[in-house]
Amino acid sequence: MKYNFKYQHTSHYRTSHVVNRNEKEILIALHGYGQLSEYFLKKFEPIFKEDRLILVPEATNYAYLEGFAGRVGANWMTRHERETAIKNNNEYLNGLLENILLKYKNKPIIKVLGFSQGAATATRWVSQLALSVETLILWSGGFAHDLNFQETGEKLKNTEIIIALGNNDSLITPDSKEQQDEFISKLPFEVKKLQFDGGHDLNIPLLQKIFE
Repeated sequence: MKYNFKYQHTSHYRTSHVVNRNEKEILIALHGYGQLSEYFLKKFEPIFKEDRLILVPEATNYAYLEGFAGRVGANWMTRHERETAIKNNNEYLNGLLENILLKYKNKPIIKVLGFSQGAATATRWVSQLALSVETLILWSGGFAHDLNFQETGEKLKNTEIIIALGNNDSLITPDSKEQQDEFISKLPFEVKKLQFDGGHDLNIPLLQKIFE
Protein backbone atom coordinates (compact mmCIF):
# COMPACT_ATOMS: atom_id res chain seq x y z
CA MET A 1 0.00 0.00 0.00
CA LYS A 2 1.14 3.53 -0.77
CA TYR A 3 0.48 6.45 1.58
CA ASN A 4 1.31 10.15 1.79
CA PHE A 5 2.75 11.85 4.86
CA LYS A 6 3.25 15.61 5.35
CA TYR A 7 6.02 16.97 7.54
CA GLN A 8 7.89 20.22 8.12
CA HIS A 9 10.79 20.70 5.72
CA THR A 10 13.74 23.12 5.78
CA SER A 11 14.71 24.78 2.51
CA HIS A 12 17.35 27.34 1.55
CA TYR A 13 17.35 30.61 -0.34
CA ARG A 14 19.72 33.50 -0.95
CA THR A 15 19.19 37.21 -1.39
CA SER A 16 21.16 39.99 -3.03
CA HIS A 17 21.37 41.88 0.28
CA VAL A 18 19.98 41.87 3.79
CA VAL A 19 16.25 42.44 3.53
CA ASN A 20 15.44 45.97 4.77
CA ARG A 21 11.70 46.08 3.89
CA ASN A 22 12.23 49.32 1.97
CA GLU A 23 12.72 47.65 -1.40
CA LYS A 24 10.35 48.75 -4.14
CA GLU A 25 10.83 45.60 -6.20
CA ILE A 26 11.42 41.91 -5.53
CA LEU A 27 12.77 39.70 -8.27
CA ILE A 28 12.33 36.00 -7.54
CA ALA A 29 14.74 34.04 -9.74
CA LEU A 30 14.28 30.28 -10.13
CA HIS A 31 17.43 28.45 -11.21
CA GLY A 32 17.71 25.66 -13.74
CA TYR A 33 18.33 21.93 -13.44
CA GLY A 34 21.52 21.02 -11.57
CA GLN A 35 22.25 24.54 -10.33
CA LEU A 36 22.57 25.95 -6.81
CA SER A 37 21.23 29.27 -5.52
CA GLU A 38 24.66 30.54 -4.43
CA TYR A 39 26.10 30.48 -7.93
CA PHE A 40 22.90 31.41 -9.73
CA LEU A 41 22.55 34.56 -7.64
CA LYS A 42 26.03 35.72 -8.67
CA LYS A 43 24.89 35.93 -12.29
CA PHE A 44 22.54 38.75 -11.28
CA GLU A 45 25.18 40.96 -9.66
CA PRO A 46 25.12 43.45 -12.60
CA ILE A 47 21.51 44.35 -11.74
CA PHE A 48 21.88 44.52 -7.95
CA LYS A 49 20.22 47.67 -6.56
CA GLU A 50 19.47 48.86 -3.04
CA ASP A 51 15.76 49.13 -3.77
CA ARG A 52 15.61 45.81 -5.67
CA LEU A 53 15.73 42.59 -3.67
CA ILE A 54 16.77 39.57 -5.71
CA LEU A 55 15.66 36.36 -4.06
CA VAL A 56 16.88 32.98 -5.30
CA PRO A 57 15.10 29.96 -3.78
CA GLU A 58 17.00 26.69 -4.00
CA ALA A 59 15.15 23.64 -5.27
CA THR A 60 14.84 20.93 -2.65
CA ASN A 61 15.92 17.88 -4.68
CA TYR A 62 19.68 17.27 -4.73
CA ALA A 63 21.93 14.92 -6.66
CA TYR A 64 25.57 14.52 -7.65
CA LEU A 65 26.02 15.88 -11.16
CA GLU A 66 28.42 13.11 -12.15
CA GLY A 67 28.59 9.68 -10.57
CA PHE A 68 28.53 9.35 -6.77
CA ALA A 69 30.76 12.23 -5.69
CA GLY A 70 31.87 15.72 -6.64
CA ARG A 71 29.66 18.65 -7.57
CA VAL A 72 26.09 18.67 -6.35
CA GLY A 73 23.16 20.34 -8.10
CA ALA A 74 19.52 20.93 -7.23
CA ASN A 75 16.45 20.37 -9.37
CA TRP A 76 12.79 21.26 -9.11
CA MET A 77 11.43 17.91 -10.15
CA THR A 78 11.94 14.71 -12.11
CA ARG A 79 9.34 12.52 -13.79
CA HIS A 80 9.21 10.38 -10.60
CA GLU A 81 6.32 11.55 -8.37
CA ARG A 82 6.12 14.71 -10.48
CA GLU A 83 2.66 15.77 -9.28
CA THR A 84 3.84 15.68 -5.68
CA ALA A 85 6.94 17.68 -6.61
CA ILE A 86 4.83 20.32 -8.39
CA LYS A 87 2.57 20.69 -5.35
CA ASN A 88 5.55 20.85 -2.99
CA ASN A 89 7.24 23.49 -5.14
CA ASN A 90 4.13 25.67 -5.16
CA GLU A 91 3.66 25.39 -1.40
CA TYR A 92 7.35 26.10 -0.80
CA LEU A 93 7.41 29.22 -3.00
CA ASN A 94 4.03 30.44 -1.70
CA GLY A 95 5.25 30.19 1.89
CA LEU A 96 8.61 31.80 1.14
CA LEU A 97 7.07 34.82 -0.59
CA GLU A 98 4.44 35.20 2.13
CA ASN A 99 7.17 35.17 4.79
CA ILE A 100 9.32 37.72 2.94
CA LEU A 101 6.40 40.13 2.51
CA LEU A 102 5.25 40.00 6.14
CA LYS A 103 6.84 43.21 7.45
CA TYR A 104 6.62 45.41 4.37
CA LYS A 105 4.54 48.53 5.01
CA ASN A 106 4.47 49.29 1.29
CA LYS A 107 4.16 46.13 -0.75
CA PRO A 108 6.87 45.91 -3.42
CA ILE A 109 6.36 45.02 -7.06
CA ILE A 110 6.85 41.30 -7.65
CA LYS A 111 8.74 40.06 -10.70
CA VAL A 112 9.62 36.44 -11.45
CA LEU A 113 12.36 35.04 -13.67
CA GLY A 114 12.60 31.34 -14.40
CA PHE A 115 15.66 29.90 -16.11
CA SER A 116 15.46 26.61 -18.04
CA GLN A 117 13.69 24.09 -15.77
CA GLY A 118 12.96 27.01 -13.48
CA ALA A 119 10.88 28.59 -16.26
CA ALA A 120 8.35 25.76 -16.24
CA THR A 121 8.32 25.81 -12.44
CA ALA A 122 7.75 29.57 -12.50
CA THR A 123 4.77 29.29 -14.84
CA ARG A 124 3.14 26.62 -12.69
CA TRP A 125 3.75 28.70 -9.58
CA VAL A 126 2.50 32.09 -10.76
CA SER A 127 -0.55 30.46 -12.37
CA GLN A 128 -1.82 29.55 -8.90
CA LEU A 129 -0.32 32.43 -6.91
CA ALA A 130 -2.81 34.58 -5.00
CA LEU A 131 -0.73 37.73 -5.53
CA SER A 132 -0.33 39.45 -8.87
CA VAL A 133 3.04 39.40 -10.62
CA GLU A 134 4.03 42.44 -12.63
CA THR A 135 6.53 40.69 -14.92
CA LEU A 136 7.25 37.05 -15.72
CA ILE A 137 10.47 36.30 -17.61
CA LEU A 138 11.01 32.84 -19.06
CA TRP A 139 14.70 32.51 -19.89
CA SER A 140 15.98 29.59 -21.95
CA GLY A 141 12.67 27.89 -21.25
CA GLY A 142 8.94 28.33 -21.53
CA PHE A 143 5.48 27.55 -20.21
CA ALA A 144 5.00 24.16 -18.57
CA HIS A 145 3.38 21.79 -21.07
CA ASP A 146 0.68 20.69 -18.61
CA LEU A 147 -0.79 24.15 -17.94
CA ASN A 148 -4.37 24.96 -18.88
CA PHE A 149 -4.11 27.86 -21.31
CA GLN A 150 -7.49 29.30 -20.31
CA GLU A 151 -6.67 29.36 -16.58
CA THR A 152 -3.15 30.62 -17.24
CA GLY A 153 -4.45 33.27 -19.62
CA GLU A 154 -6.93 34.56 -17.06
CA LYS A 155 -4.38 34.59 -14.22
CA LEU A 156 -1.63 36.34 -16.20
CA LYS A 157 -3.72 38.69 -18.33
CA ASN A 158 -2.29 41.73 -16.52
CA THR A 159 1.28 40.42 -16.30
CA GLU A 160 4.05 41.39 -18.70
CA ILE A 161 5.40 38.15 -20.19
CA ILE A 162 8.88 38.00 -21.70
CA ILE A 163 10.59 34.98 -23.27
CA ALA A 164 14.36 35.27 -23.80
CA LEU A 165 16.13 32.64 -25.91
CA GLY A 166 19.68 32.32 -27.20
CA ASN A 167 20.09 31.83 -30.94
CA ASN A 168 22.57 29.00 -30.28
CA ASP A 169 20.72 27.20 -27.50
CA SER A 170 21.15 23.50 -28.24
CA LEU A 171 18.60 22.55 -25.57
CA ILE A 172 15.73 24.37 -27.31
CA THR A 173 14.60 21.90 -29.97
CA PRO A 174 12.37 22.73 -32.97
CA ASP A 175 9.64 20.51 -31.48
CA SER A 176 9.71 22.24 -28.09
CA LYS A 177 9.68 25.65 -29.77
CA GLU A 178 6.70 24.64 -31.91
CA GLN A 179 4.82 23.43 -28.81
CA GLN A 180 5.53 26.73 -27.05
CA ASP A 181 4.37 28.76 -30.03
CA GLU A 182 1.14 26.75 -30.15
CA PHE A 183 0.49 27.32 -26.44
CA ILE A 184 1.30 31.03 -26.67
CA SER A 185 -1.03 31.47 -29.66
CA LYS A 186 -3.95 30.45 -27.42
CA LEU A 187 -3.21 33.01 -24.71
CA PRO A 188 -5.35 36.17 -24.66
CA PHE A 189 -2.38 38.53 -24.41
CA GLU A 190 0.89 39.36 -26.12
CA VAL A 191 4.09 37.56 -25.18
CA LYS A 192 7.23 39.54 -25.88
CA LYS A 193 9.96 37.37 -27.45
CA LEU A 194 13.60 38.46 -27.18
CA GLN A 195 16.62 36.78 -28.73
CA PHE A 196 20.30 37.15 -27.89
CA ASP A 197 23.58 35.86 -29.27
CA GLY A 198 24.48 32.88 -27.12
CA GLY A 199 23.44 29.53 -25.79
CA HIS A 200 21.74 28.12 -22.70
CA ASP A 201 22.71 30.84 -20.24
CA LEU A 202 21.80 34.29 -19.00
CA ASN A 203 22.90 37.09 -21.29
CA ILE A 204 23.99 40.00 -19.10
CA PRO A 205 23.48 42.86 -21.60
CA LEU A 206 19.92 41.70 -22.31
CA LEU A 207 19.26 41.16 -18.59
CA GLN A 208 20.42 44.70 -17.85
CA LYS A 209 18.24 46.07 -20.64
CA ILE A 210 15.14 44.33 -19.29
CA PHE A 211 15.75 45.69 -15.77
CA GLU A 212 17.08 49.13 -16.61
